Amino acid sequence: MAMSVGPGGEDAPISTINTTPLVDVMLVLLIIFLIAVPVVIQTVDLNLPKVAFEPTTTKPENVSLSINTGADGSCQVYWNMTKVDSTDLLNRAVAKLEADIKKVGGIENMTPEDLPEVHIRGDINTPYRCIGGTIYTMQRAGFPKVGFISEPDPASLHIQRL
Repeated sequence: MAMSVGPGGEDAPISTINTTPLVDVMLVLLIIFLIAVPVVIQTVDLNLPKVAFEPTTTKPENVSLSINTGADGSCQVYWNMTKVDSTDLLNRAVAKLEADIKKVGGIENMTPEDLPEVHIRGDINTPYRCIGGTIYTMQRAGFPKVGFISEPDPASLHIQRL
């Protein structure tokens, strides 16, 4: 049985590329990078919060604020459906908190669970100065609990229901 190995005899030049050295070099580089990358990347150890979807329990005493940006770039804050400016927001918040404290019978009868919460809904294009100013105003009025209402990713809702 005869086998043909190509034209020419022993003196013909070899036309195939020897890839063994290339593979060896690549494997060595891979091992070097696998060892070197964790050493080069330096991060501060942090305990990041685990985010989970929790449905909001709306109580009638909670304050619902919506924040948007006007056409001129100004901050627009809405208390329920009423547009308010920063001084009106502070006055309404102080009056609301005082009324809730009076309803319970005084600050000494109030527990942290009795305090109303502020729920802020902000448009995705609203600058943080508008949201940060609203948070500051509500905390200045005495509201210790400020939360954000967001729209969860539909894919994460499906996963959590399973």
